[in-house]
Amino acid sequence: MKLRFILLLFVLAMIFVQCSGPKKATMATSESMTMKAISFTTDIKPIMVNHCAPCHFPETGKKKLLDTYIATKDNIVDIITRVQLDKADDKFMPFKLKKEPLSDSLITVLKNWRKSGMAE
Repeated sequence: MKLRFILLLFVLAMIFVQCSGPKKATMATSESMTMKAISFTTDIKPIMVNHCAPCHFPETGKKKLLDTYIATKDNIVDIITRVQLDKADDKFMPFKLKKEPLSDSLITVLKNWRKSGMAE
């Protein structure tokens, strides 16, 4: 009798494990599918051009240049930090509000690009 009970518990446990396992994988797959792939060329460079030029771009750029994939990738932590500072902070970007501050949605794009591996 004890053996049957233990066998029944074992079978039920195996069924439970099998039923709950794939759901987690499916949920993770669904979440990653809903998040659009972010790339430098398509998503990040337009943000940099619209909010960081001309100060950080060639010709008139007198500050650290952020006009290339490598430059932006190498400085993304600092970029994200500085666009989120209080506007009164001397390190806030865009400097002295020469350009419109980045919206929360654009900051999220920068953060998600960093989290996803910073594709070119």
